[in-house]
Amino acid sequence: MARAVTTQHKTIATAAAWIVALLIFFPILYTIITSFKSEQEAIQGFALIPSGTMESYAEVQAQSGYFKFFLNSVILSVGSTVLALLIAVPAAWSMAFSPTKRTKDILMWMLSTKMMPAVAVLFPIYLIFRDSGLLDSRIGLTVMLMLINLPIVVWMLYTYFREIPGEILEAARMDGASLWNEIIYVLTPMAVPGIASTMLLNIILAWNEAFWTIRLTTTNAAPLTAFISSFSSPQGLFWAKLSAASTLAIAPILIMGWFSQKQLVRGLTFGAVK
Repeated sequence: MARAVTTQHKTIATAAAWIVALLIFFPILYTIITSFKSEQEAIQGFALIPSGTMESYAEVQAQSGYFKFFLNSVILSVGSTVLALLIAVPAAWSMAFSPTKRTKDILMWMLSTKMMPAVAVLFPIYLIFRDSGLLDSRIGLTVMLMLINLPIVVWMLYTYFREIPGEILEAARMDGASLWNEIIYVLTPMAVPGIASTMLLNIILAWNEAFWTIRLTTTNAAPLTAFISSFSSPQGLFWAKLSAASTLAIAPILIMGWFSQKQLVRGLTFGAVK
């Protein structure tokens, strides 16, 4: 029997959830507020009511073209996500439906690669990119972002695929479906929520990646993370301009996350409740 929940408990839980959400979102909100201040207002101290000036946005756009960095971010995040899915879907299928004694070890090894500090491999990765002519190139950075997020993509898809009954795939094989037909026409449509949420999460992770994008690019392939860092100079931190650049960088991903939140939550909870 389900436990009865009183109206008072619902009210308290809702209020607590709103408080936690506001605390988490407040840094982003204050960044947006600061972007509408002048530099003098920004350094004066904490204030929630800006003057409403747009001069920081105008100066940011005048100093460096936003849309060039925006286009690079779109190409890198979407490209790395598509490439990761092309590799991860067959990999997750084989681990979920044709496991071996080493499957769990491989999964743990893939996850362990995320535990290593990125700076530990900066020097060899930089030399590889330099000698291969991939520095400041979209192709090189797309591959790098794909490799960074591939363990997470494989793990998420593996979890979703494990929830799909193997009998359905066996029935497809009995009907004469080939391996690729089984993956494309049977498995993939059934795992659409999981694949969609994995894709959205990977785009967000690739969009927000700063360590590698700043160190492996200069101008040609620089995304919005490099666009933000360009407003931190030896002359000092220009808070209003930096906030305006940050707002322009996070706005697309915030809008995408807002409109896709239902799909993202549905995919992240796919298979969690039986």
